Amino acid sequence: MNRKACENWIKEHFHPEGLKCPHCQSSLAEASWFRKTPKSDLDVYRCQRCQGVYNLYSQTIFEGRHFTPEEVVVLIREVCQGKATAKIAREMRLSRTTVTEVRQLLQSNAEKAQPQTPLPDLEVETDEMFQNAGEKK
Repeated sequence: MNRKACENWIKEHFHPEGLKCPHCQSSLAEASWFRKTPKSDLDVYRCQRCQGVYNLYSQTIFEGRHFTPEEVVVLIREVCQGKATAKIAREMRLSRTTVTEVRQLLQSNAEKAQPQTPLPDLEVETDEMFQNAGEKK
């Protein structure tokens, strides 16, 4: 996968107003490059206004985790496709606990973002209700 494309996708979906300092909300233009993270290989910025340090994962569910941007995109895709946690963990060589935690956080955030208004139609087809419901074993 293309690193830059993955970083842009994460910025677009997790920082829609642009990457900002989580401490004082200054824009990225008011920051300077500080270093690269050793494991996830992310650029870390230092805010010139408050001296706070942040990166692409700041204020997201991936903050403090050592995923590369490519791993983040793949993990989100696999969870959205309804793939089993154990299978994701095996394929990505992650612990099941880590995948479970990320899955639960993604699902919790998605549930919060759902509209509270009822559906306009009173009838729902079964295939619409059970899409990506998963399999029982």
